[in-house]
Amino acid sequence: MRLGLTAPAGAADTPPPGANDWSCKPDSAHPQPVVLVNGTFKTSYENWLTLSPELANAGYCVFSFEYGDLETAPIPDSAAELRDFVNAVLGATGARKVDIVGHSQGGMMPRYYVKFLGGATKVDDLVGIVPSNHGTTNPLALAAGATVCPSCVDQTAGSDFLRKLNSAPETPAGPDYTAVATRHDEVVLPYTSAFLDGPDARVTNVLLQDRCPLDTTEHDQAPKSPLVEQWVLNALKRDGPADPAFAPRCVSTG
Repeated sequence: MRLGLTAPAGAADTPPPGANDWSCKPDSAHPQPVVLVNGTFKTSYENWLTLSPELANAGYCVFSFEYGDLETAPIPDSAAELRDFVNAVLGATGARKVDIVGHSQGGMMPRYYVKFLGGATKVDDLVGIVPSNHGTTNPLALAAGATVCPSCVDQTAGSDFLRKLNSAPETPAGPDYTAVATRHDEVVLPYTSAFLDGPDARVTNVLLQDRCPLDTTEHDQAPKSPLVEQWVLNALKRDGPADPAFAPRCVSTG
């Protein structure tokens, strides 16, 4: 669902508010810059119009980028673009690691970077917002992939790409992983496809409705949800993934 937010002309090259201040230096309270990774068919501006300024206002150095021809390229190619962008962020900020917050494909694709492209030593937290970690059974994904979207084929449940990505270990040591899902997801089907296997010390799976049963957040709304924002901030500010006992204030964009 769109929320009536309109990107400016040339938004594909426009970072969201609060992002891409290349002079920003992380402080001791927020030592990792945050890299935002948008979802399929999304511009970074539209995807992060709400969360980016909130993270910046909370004290984080925030960065975002466009990748993969509106995120339709084969996911390994996009993961290589993420690798290069993270290296640029680390070079500019002097940080040792980044935190990554991604939506949909953007929550899953960084796992390829972590597992196969050297990201395990450069990512502290990976927070996936309704991530397509195990793909989707939504037939529209395969239909789109047959025409203009190789990444949609990669995100189809059971794809060769996902079998490789999710082979053991599913959550390699290095980052802490938080996966946030909503029962009302109409894109990543079933919604449990978002969840990851791994030790509790570094993996937390969050279902929004477990804490807030009346929450109606859907897939596209999730990056703009005040409830999701609370889980993201909880994951970023603590050692380890999000606290599974965290009790957010129940607010919704639904």
